[in-house]
Amino acid sequence: MIRVAWAVGTAQLPVFYAFVKKSVLLVLAALGAVPLLAQKVELGGGLGVLHYKGDISPAFHPAFARPGGHLFFRYNASQAVSLRVQGMMGQIGADDRQVANPFNQARGRSFRTRITELSTDIEYNFLNYKHENLKKAGNWTPYVFGGLALFSFKPNVFESAPYRKNGLALPFGTGIKWQLRSPWSLGVEFGMRKTFTDYLDNLGPGSDLDNPKAQGDNTHKDFYYYTSVSLSYTFYRIWCP
Repeated sequence: MIRVAWAVGTAQLPVFYAFVKKSVLLVLAALGAVPLLAQKVELGGGLGVLHYKGDISPAFHPAFARPGGHLFFRYNASQAVSLRVQGMMGQIGADDRQVANPFNQARGRSFRTRITELSTDIEYNFLNYKHENLKKAGNWTPYVFGGLALFSFKPNVFESAPYRKNGLALPFGTGIKWQLRSPWSLGVEFGMRKTFTDYLDNLGPGSDLDNPKAQGDNTHKDFYYYTSVSLSYTFYRIWCP
């Protein structure tokens, strides 16, 4: 079963790489084809916290927040739609002893896992977000996003069973962005990542066959969340005929 999962995951990686490559090429092509007065490119970064949902933390637990950070490139194709490529690094973790569940208390497991992620997302703005060189603040919009991500993870505990430490995830979420004062903008975002692995917490099928308490629930795959605040700089290009 592990070999099958490895083969499926490996087969998906070229698809993801091709998807990212095409997205970047589309952005570069758009930069050369769209009228220059309408071209708006942003570079930014920010900090945030990661949470995890899985066998050790079956529900959202504020005490399990861990730090993270990100850098991103955003191309604003229109007032309604933006394309974003983002890299993120951080950590997730949890402790059975802090969960008010008798099974978790009896198991007593804990972990910390380092996460590295590269994602490509499409953002949809609910309001007409003006990509203009405005002198005053007041330009803002809530938005939703979704896309595809490639991530890798590395638990700090001894590997309980052979498993892949990278794969695909589906990022989606919501946020708000404000243009503070040209060319600076501020963003606040909450996003979820649906993964296809059960081993972010080092617990999964076959993790400890001699101790049923140490095994996880393999019917539900793990999630991780990223809540962040970011600051971005917009490059305005002026067309001179």
